[in-house]
Amino acid sequence: MTQNVSPPRDSTSKVPSAGEQPAWRAVLFRADVRTLSLLGVLAVLVLIGGLTKPDQFLDTRNLQLVLTQASVIGVVTVGMTFVIISGGIDLSVGAIVALASVWATTVATQEYGFAGILFTAVLVGLGCGLVNGVLIAYGGMVPFIATLAMLASARGLALQITDGRTQIVTVDSVLDLGERDAYVLGVPPLVLVFAAVTVVGWLVLNRTTFGRRSVAVGGNAEAARLAGIDVRRQRLYLYLLSGLCCGIAAFLLIVLAGSGQNTNGNLYELDAIAAAIIGGTLLTGGRGTIVGSVLGVLIFTTITNIFALNNLQTDVQQIAKGAIIVAAVLVQRRTASTT
Repeated sequence: MTQNVSPPRDSTSKVPSAGEQPAWRAVLFRADVRTLSLLGVLAVLVLIGGLTKPDQFLDTRNLQLVLTQASVIGVVTVGMTFVIISGGIDLSVGAIVALASVWATTVATQEYGFAGILFTAVLVGLGCGLVNGVLIAYGGMVPFIATLAMLASARGLALQITDGRTQIVTVDSVLDLGERDAYVLGVPPLVLVFAAVTVVGWLVLNRTTFGRRSVAVGGNAEAARLAGIDVRRQRLYLYLLSGLCCGIAAFLLIVLAGSGQNTNGNLYELDAIAAAIIGGTLLTGGRGTIVGSVLGVLIFTTITNIFALNNLQTDVQQIAKGAIIVAAVLVQRRTASTT
């Protein structure tokens, strides 16, 4: 008589024991801890601002200013987060914002009014994103090199269009968006646009096939290809998305500044990458959150505001930002080594 002998259990089995949490719960726990940590940092900064300059920092107009300034770079950061999650990088976002803003504020464009400025800014952003995407996805260029070339080209073209001069916006319907009369329940329209882009970005990343494919491409491009994902097309779409965000940000900047300049968007690429990193997005790809990136933007914008109110020098501010970035990367490495 033969006996049925159950095979020995593999010691590396992923079946959780009675006291062990499933892997997905551990991932959610780490994400919650990261978000709470960022909220804690932001709360500490608000406390510092309230203690050092209570009358100025906690003033409603100053808080509105902080959120408004965060809106422009925040929209750029949403697009950057998608690109980094996919394992790419985009060094040209600041230059694209500049090019879109000056192209949308030329005299010829302003003749078409509000719609002409908005459409032109978005179209220029999409066009630059298309060039980046084609070069990277189908041209086989390294993202760093392709977007660096776009950075130089877009800045040069923006300078050529403006001839080094500021282009003043004369369309009243655009300028009115920056006035207090346009605020909705005390919230500036630019902040509402930023909130809408954030919500849409979160839904796309976490609730759509596009978001899952972006994470898969960043985690392991070859495995994603074998699973049936068109990796090249996905990368093209991601750089189009980044360009779209740059076009929207350019329009917001036009409303905020009331002009177009070839120096617009200076160092936006570094700020967006830094915000995404401290928000938990891995530079190697495969992981990231929109909420974390937005909190990173708010942290950096709040730091800038506190330094400005306390008349601290810009170099000290940059050192503080650099220290925060280094700390965030070290935390990422420690977290990755324990997963």
